[in-house]
Amino acid sequence: MNYERLYDYRFRDVDQAGRQAVWREIASYVHGRMDRPQRVLDPAAGRGEFITAVPAAERWGVDLVSQGDIEAAGVKMIIGDIMDTELPAGHFDGVFLSNFLEHLPSQDAVGTVLGKLRAAMSPGGRIGIIGPNFRYCAREYFDCADHTVILTHVSMAEHLYAAGFEITLTVPRFLPYSFRGLLPPSPRLTRVYLHTPPLWRPLGKQFFLIARK
Repeated sequence: MNYERLYDYRFRDVDQAGRQAVWREIASYVHGRMDRPQRVLDPAAGRGEFITAVPAAERWGVDLVSQGDIEAAGVKMIIGDIMDTELPAGHFDGVFLSNFLEHLPSQDAVGTVLGKLRAAMSPGGRIGIIGPNFRYCAREYFDCADHTVILTHVSMAEHLYAAGFEITLTVPRFLPYSFRGLLPPSPRLTRVYLHTPPLWRPLGKQFFLIARK
């Protein structure tokens, strides 16, 4: 699959500057919930919205294709498959995945990736995962051509525990499913949303889990 063309098409109507501004709010919030790690890895960095915004001293990103000059923001970027990428053992005290694991070829592959990431984390390090919750977005889930694996907050928690993590936070409904909504991206509204959990239940279609090594 030509992922570069796929993502160009998928995000053709998305205001990237607005999306980045929204992700600055999300990155700051997630970083705080993960106890502010300082050596952070994003194994599916995409266009770099999270890893370029997260306030960490050392930032690494991995992705199959280059989608912008992420290194200009001080990120150590590796272009390649996370399955094959060499990562320093026991190094990262924070790992963050957003909308990635549902693209893997099988449930076994999800477990393999989580095991590899755990090996790259320091003791006590935290992994945060955001992804579409099939329980709440089944009708739209396979509108994405690269969605292959069905995940819910329950199955994600099982995967994390099986990979050797201790789960510290499970939020079944967190972010809305897509940036392509009726309202333009707004950092202010995003900030209000993130700090108003009662809004998550009616609007959230993505889970958010944090686990500790």
